[in-house]
Amino acid sequence: MSARREEPHSEKPRLLRSPAATQKLGRVLGELLEPYDFIALRGPLGAGKTLFVRGCAEGADVPESEAMSSPTFALAHTYSGGRIPLLHFDLYRVESAAELFAIGFDDMLAEPVAALCEWPERAGSALPHERLEIALEHAGPKARTISITAIGTRAETLRTKLHAALRK
Repeated sequence: MSARREEPHSEKPRLLRSPAATQKLGRVLGELLEPYDFIALRGPLGAGKTLFVRGCAEGADVPESEAMSSPTFALAHTYSGGRIPLLHFDLYRVESAAELFAIGFDDMLAEPVAALCEWPERAGSALPHERLEIALEHAGPKARTISITAIGTRAETLRTKLHAALRK
């Protein structure tokens, strides 16, 4: 018997007029994150993915002393001082699934952390099926458009809670 795959639930892109708005949206999401959530952040260089992660860290109460930056050369960094441990991946330099295996990608995702992954397309089939995909695109010098797609039940719940929190 094959496992039933849930269809992705997408929404209309939203305009974020400034870097502060991008970081604020990340902060709101960070307040909602729970263990085993996986956030796939897509977008070109300079689209605001790391800024969004910084906002998530603020929302998860990661202390400012844990300097939030893109772990491009380390591939992964864990921020454990907040309400929930955050695992931040930057897969920009990953060229094969073997590299992910070598860093223990699956093992890290088996821990009770919320994972934020920049350049998730580099993970290929290793990417968790259950995930919230956030695509950031340039919409001007400081503005961005953001699209959110939920894949799976937990991701849909997270997307719904995010929208409810933004309406407050």
